[in-house]
Amino acid sequence: MLIDMTHITACETGALADGEALKIDTPERQIALFNIAGTFYATDDRCTHGNASMSEGYVEDDGTVECPLHAARFCLKTGAALCQPATEALRTYPVIISEGMVYIDLEAQA
Repeated sequence: MLIDMTHITACETGALADGEALKIDTPERQIALFNIAGTFYATDDRCTHGNASMSEGYVEDDGTVECPLHAARFCLKTGAALCQPATEALRTYPVIISEGMVYIDLEAQA
């Protein structure tokens, strides 16, 4: 659901448990939303190395996610590729929390 032309409503804050991820389909792209100890991060859902869904990856307490296909790891805050085989960063998106809802800004880079 759009709240304006650049922000989408992702979910309620309580709908995504700590250490879990959610894939969000938008008309333009697929986004992965992660909850790490109550801090929410959003990235592109596709690994930059292979055609794998990052929302199906292994979410770590240190704020990283491991691709389920080839074990590439990415920083959820910056999108940086942290190990091979990935060398290209994931795109990240700003997340806004307001009145118990999680919104993602699709236009800005986090």
